[in-house]
Amino acid sequence: MKKKAAEQPLGVKEIARRANVAIATVDRVIHNRPGVSLKTKNKIEQIIQELNYQPNILARRLASRKVLRLATLIPKVSSEETDFWTLPLAGIQKAEEEIKPFGVKIEPYYFDLNDRKSFVKTTKKMLKDPADGILLAPSFIEESISFIRSCSKLNIPYVFINSDIPQQESLCYIGPDLFRSGYQAGQLFHYCTPRNSGILVLNISREIEDHHHLLRKEEGLRAYFKDSKRPVIKCDIRQTDQHSIEKELSKVLQQHHGIKAIFVTNSRVAAVSHYLEKKGKKDTLLIGYDFTQENVSRLDQGHIDFLICQQPQEQGYRGIMALYQSLVLKVPVEKTHFMPIDIITKENHQFYMRDFGGHA
Repeated sequence: MKKKAAEQPLGVKEIARRANVAIATVDRVIHNRPGVSLKTKNKIEQIIQELNYQPNILARRLASRKVLRLATLIPKVSSEETDFWTLPLAGIQKAEEEIKPFGVKIEPYYFDLNDRKSFVKTTKKMLKDPADGILLAPSFIEESISFIRSCSKLNIPYVFINSDIPQQESLCYIGPDLFRSGYQAGQLFHYCTPRNSGILVLNISREIEDHHHLLRKEEGLRAYFKDSKRPVIKCDIRQTDQHSIEKELSKVLQQHHGIKAIFVTNSRVAAVSHYLEKKGKKDTLLIGYDFTQENVSRLDQGHIDFLICQQPQEQGYRGIMALYQSLVLKVPVEKTHFMPIDIITKENHQFYMRDFGGHA
């Protein structure tokens, strides 16, 4: 009978053994104390990650009785919007349940996605009583940059989710590769529609110029068809109610008769599907974004062909855990974490995001 291998100890002693250093050296790195060379520090941190080692944070934090405050700033869900932001919120709440025993408190803040003034007002409120770390959805570029500059002056680390602002000193970005997701949509249209038919790109938002994530998706799709003669027509719809969307759609489709494919760059694809159903346009391929309740329902009914999804719950969860990993565990955080580009269909949607209670 084979003898069972003894389990490897995963504590400070094992880290010291693998790094060939003293236990005191490992302790200095864990507690971010000086006196360790950069080379040795990097080696120990790598071993800590490999072992997924977590020191006895609970006892230490409970003994100190210090509360670590993390703040989140994401769009609020209103009757005029889709329910997309309930999904990152679910991930944030899951992370909170896991880390609150360690003395971590999460304070939620919300802004109106259609009102930049509400964003500024909320950020001013947050800065009056600064948190120890911030998770942020940077929907308005200039206003977000102004806010994070204030955070940097206060030495507050911040994490971007869902969309990024390049060349900023964020702790990390967790979300989609926007350009590549648009490129992926181009591939789907190429495979599923006639090669000479037109493609309509719909950006449906009241603040299109600031919603850079929509424009990056459009750029990705156009890049796919760069060397193709297929016409790509763009339509920006700045009123998000159903009547306005249908009115603008009617105009553009009357002007361009060869359109057999529509690409909606955000979660408002369900509104477009209602219009196509009403007009009996069954031969128009429709692709949009996000695993919202209405989108999944329209997908299941056959009115949407593909949804491109990038695990919004996981974005919220990973964003909070990145702050926790940096502020509490004192270990490095991956600077950029692109989420998988998931193509959801009528046949596979019921298996998607089960761990977070997806809309099956």
